[in-house]
Amino acid sequence: MIAYVNGTVTYKDPAYTIIDVNGIGYEVRISLQTYTALPEIGERCKLVTYLNIREDAHVLYGFWLSDEKKLFLDLVGISGIGPSTALVMLSSLSSNEIRQGIVDEDLRLIQSIKGIGSKTAQRVILELKDKIKKEEWGVSPGIKTTGNKSDTLRSEALAALVTLGIPKATAEKSLDSILKREGNDINVEQLIKLALR
Repeated sequence: MIAYVNGTVTYKDPAYTIIDVNGIGYEVRISLQTYTALPEIGERCKLVTYLNIREDAHVLYGFWLSDEKKLFLDLVGISGIGPSTALVMLSSLSSNEIRQGIVDEDLRLIQSIKGIGSKTAQRVILELKDKIKKEEWGVSPGIKTTGNKSDTLRSEALAALVTLGIPKATAEKSLDSILKREGNDINVEQLIKLALR
């Protein structure tokens, strides 16, 4: 198991990053929470990781905070939620928002996440409510604003949504309507969060 990667950021995208560790580039899937906390390309960082081994692929998931990884592992432990769905959840809401929604039994909040239906939301609340009430919560990193042009903003968001498993046509339609409504004052993290709802 790979517990963490500690190296230099060589590529950074809202859906994944590449960390160079002594000449080996690790492609690491990340949430928007981790993306906002990542340093700039060329700077060093350490991500705690989870290696998901499937028949057809080995996928490395990375988290800025151990707290986010813990919630990710809690979520993938629930029947019907795989790593991709858990990553979408962590990209749609902060770890603390998800935990608060579970503790408050806020079905509408959990269901507002793309790909989470009524039964799955109920299962998440039922299985994690008592466990989360006993835990201390970490602090989520704040959102960094970026001054992107509309085309760059749209293409970055589109790439992230497609990587998260959203069909390209659906993602494009959603992004276009959000950009039309919100204008170019929105940043890529906010755009992806809105598209995932």
